[in-house]
Amino acid sequence: MPAQELSEAGKYLAGAFGVFLALLLIYVAIMASKLSRMERELGELGKLAARGPREVDEAAAGPRQQVPAPPVPREIVK
Repeated sequence: MPAQELSEAGKYLAGAFGVFLALLLIYVAIMASKLSRMERELGELGKLAARGPREVDEAAAGPRQQVPAPPVPREIVK
């Protein structure tokens, strides 16, 4: 079987390079989105670290509710 002429093989070669380039661009776009998400999360972690451990615990716990003291039985009070 004779080799294909260069003019016929060029179409397949251009198609292969096109598919490779498209896959490469998709890969770069996925990596860029992951990198931007990681940078955003690291920024949030940096802000939490700068606030200090007490403020972080209070922020994670949410607003504190005041619990009323239990009523004192009247028989004991004289």
